[in-house]
Amino acid sequence: MIKVVRGNPTPEELAAALAVVRTRAAAAAAAAASAASAAPGTERTDEWADPASTVPRRRLPHPGPRAWRTSYWPR
Repeated sequence: MIKVVRGNPTPEELAAALAVVRTRAAAAAAAAASAASAAPGTERTDEWADPASTVPRRRLPHPGPRAWRTSYWPR
């Protein structure tokens, strides 16, 4: 329910304000329904923009006396 607190809007102004509110509510409901219906993991992201691509996929050597030597050894 919408209540006018101040002023005296014309019927046209009130109709325009209600149209905006209803459109925004419908868009929010559609976005929520779309997000709920999408299965997790189905969205495809660009591999170049994936932050996980910057993390090495192998374990890094632990710090120690010879860690600098073994940092580029293949595993």
